[in-house]
Amino acid sequence: MTAIVNIETLSRRHRPRQRQRGAALVVGLILLLVLTLLAVSGMNSASLEFVMAGNEQYRANAFSAAEAGIEQTLASGMFNPALGPQAKNGSANVTDTWATSVTAQLGGNPLPALWGNSWNSFATYHFEIQSTGTAVRNASAVNVQGVAIISPWDPTVQNDPNLADSSLH
Repeated sequence: MTAIVNIETLSRRHRPRQRQRGAALVVGLILLLVLTLLAVSGMNSASLEFVMAGNEQYRANAFSAAEAGIEQTLASGMFNPALGPQAKNGSANVTDTWATSVTAQLGGNPLPALWGNSWNSFATYHFEIQSTGTAVRNASAVNVQGVAIISPWDPTVQNDPNLADSSLH
């Protein structure tokens, strides 16, 4: 048995419908555009986060430089109330620097010991160290440290009646 195939019937069956002409192409292009926009947005977000992480690292470097300035100032022993404010500069590494200033507190006057067993044995001088650390990209940090230096008692220092407890007299 041989079947006779009508060519006209076959061509009608495989003909695309008139309504679907180019719809897949338009949908595909729209999806490609959406994916492209998402990719560009993701790249911009990742770039911004990378810059933010770098800035945080530079801020941490500036903080470390300021701390190094305080440590160097403590090690140098720049604590003389008669000299007034003193300054010192240095660098923590190749790119990070620090600058410190030491200022005597209480007008440079010693604070006598409070009443008790150690009365007339020591006095304390109080100082403030302010250290400014700088790093690249204008990152900076300011750290302040208070220091009390214990020294032998000075007979010229009078007791402050506001500091003494009246029950100990």
